Formats: sequence, C-alpha cells, structure tokens
Amino acid sequence: MTAHDVEYMEIHTGDPEAAIEHFVTGFGFREYARAAGDGLESVLLTQGGVRVVVSFGPAAAGFLADHGDGVADIAFACTDPAAAAERALAAGASALPSAGPDAPVVSGFGAVRHTLVRRLPGAPAGLPPGRQWVLTGRSPRPSAAAPVLRALDHVAVCLEAGTLHSTIRFYIEGFGFEQYYSEYVAVGDQAMDSIVVRSPSAGITFTVIEPDTDRKPGQIDEFLVRNGGSGVQHLAFLVDEIVPAVREFEARGVAFLRTPGTYYDALAERIPSLGGLIADLREANVLADRDEWGHLLQLFSRSPFERRTLFFELIQRQGAQGFGSANIRALYEAVERARAVTA
Repeated sequence: MTAHDVEYMEIHTGDPEAAIEHFVTGFGFREYARAAGDGLESVLLTQGGVRVVVSFGPAAAGFLADHGDGVADIAFACTDPAAAAERALAAGASALPSAGPDAPVVSGFGAVRHTLVRRLPGAPAGLPPGRQWVLTGRSPRPSAAAPVLRALDHVAVCLEAGTLHSTIRFYIEGFGFEQYYSEYVAVGDQAMDSIVVRSPSAGITFTVIEPDTDRKPGQIDEFLVRNGGSGVQHLAFLVDEIVPAVREFEARGVAFLRTPGTYYDALAERIPSLGGLIADLREANVLADRDEWGHLLQLFSRSPFERRTLFFELIQRQGAQGFGSANIRALYEAVERARAVTA
C-alpha cells in the first residue's frame, strides 16, 4: 500500500516555450511525448532517471493564477494504487478527479496533488496515465549530451507556519513514509523547522520546512507569499560529478547562485578532508557538507520563472546519506544571498 518511487513531476506553466527550453537546452532533457485534451497540453521530458511533465492551457489557469509556475502533481509509483489511495484518504486526503480507477488522484500539501500509478519496484516507468500521448522522441533543437541526472534526490517543500507536524503525520500515515531527520535551523534573525521524510524504499524523499514566526520573516515567508501558500520550493537532481556538471550546465544557460569567497576560506578548516578539491569547488561556487558517512556537494540554481516560485539543485553524494544542519543552512544562506542581489 505504500508509495515507492516518484513516477514524474508535473509542472504547470504560463510560458511553455521558455519552460521547455530551460529543461531541454539548459539541463539536457529530451522530449519524449506530447498529449492534448480537456483544456490541457502536456509535454513529457526525460533526462537520466528524472521525468518531468510540463503542462499548460486553460485547465492550468487556476493553479497559475494562485501559485505561479510550479509543481502541481508529484505522481507516486505504487504496487496497488487503489489500496494506496484508500490509505491516503483514511489519513485525511481528499479524492480528486482522475482518469479512472487505475490511477486515483489524492490531495497532498497545499495545492499539490498525487497521482497514484501502478508500477512494481524496479519496473520501467510508462507514460503518465489518463492522456492520449503521441510519442515524439525529439528536442526543440539538437544539443550535445549533458551530464546525466541520475535521480530525483529529493523534493524541498515549504509549508505555512504551524502545519509542519500535521503534514509529516499525513505522509507517514497516508503513504507509509518514515521520518528520517529533523532540525531547527536559525540563521541570523530568521529560523525554520525542518523534517525529512522518505519512503521505505528511499525512492521518495521530501525535505519539509516551515518558518518560525517568532523570528523575523525571511526567504521561506517570501516563497509562501509568491506561491500563494505551501508548495514545492525546489527539485534536487543527483549527479555523479558536480563540478564538471555545473560548468556544462552553466555553458548551456543555467544560472546558479554565487558563493562568497570567504565561504571557501573557512572550508579547509571546516572540512579538511576535502583537500585539493576546494579550489575546484570555489571556481564552480559549489557548497560542501559532511556527515559520518562522507561528503555532500551541492549548488542551487536561480529560478527561471517569473514569480521565482521554483528552482533546482544539483547534488553529489560522496558517501553522505543524510541532511545535516550545515547542508540545510547552506540552502538557506544561498537563497539569502540571492535575495540580497535582487533586492
């Protein structure tokens, strides 16, 4: 009855040409199929182990008006979608319109829904259900091969204050997730609570955060205003080697956040085991963290969307398994730097 993998993420956009261009030209996705009907046009894009559906049209207008461009559906692969839906409904989800009993749809956090797709663990993913897909297998323009996105490492979720623990309980009871990590992070006058949950298979990981309203408003509060409430803040893509990946994606037009040089001046003392790698990290603006299992390297992109409601992360795990406080704080501080630049 539990969900075991993210089947695909569906993003609603008001500018499909720009969104598709960003994924294809910037991140090296390839168009696999298109579908149209019931006021919605959709394009299925694939890159390595990541599948994104970009959708647009009148049926997406309400979501876009309320939330701007962003993730509207995180589809879960389940061995028994009907049983998974029953469990989610018992935990408090609402049943939403679906294309049929083989792919029930239930509510998640904020306006994000979950389409439940039948697929056994390890089996190849099929086309998203409920649409008349036409295979295209093309890109808007030919491009050189990009660094492979191995998997969706995690989904970062921002919640309205006061809803974190009820949301975590919902995903544990409704989808069989397990709490993996929790942390209270204070940065300057701002702070947030965070909890990481994942499926028992580790194929789905949510990093869920809410602002501490007893502290000054910050980037989480700003996201909630821009997004019109709770939603997906960013998607993290797992790569094999982050430094060459950043260089290639930047050459392809992806804009990443910049890191102050003082960060790297202190990095050798904070993580001496990085050794000679620090110069490459500095040149590529890559951030570093460590836990008892190894290193984690990461970098965040700037949002390509008008309301800055969604951005992306590259992450490389050199043995690291968790989400330490330095890792979460790095995200917070990286976005704070972006706010200072655009203010």
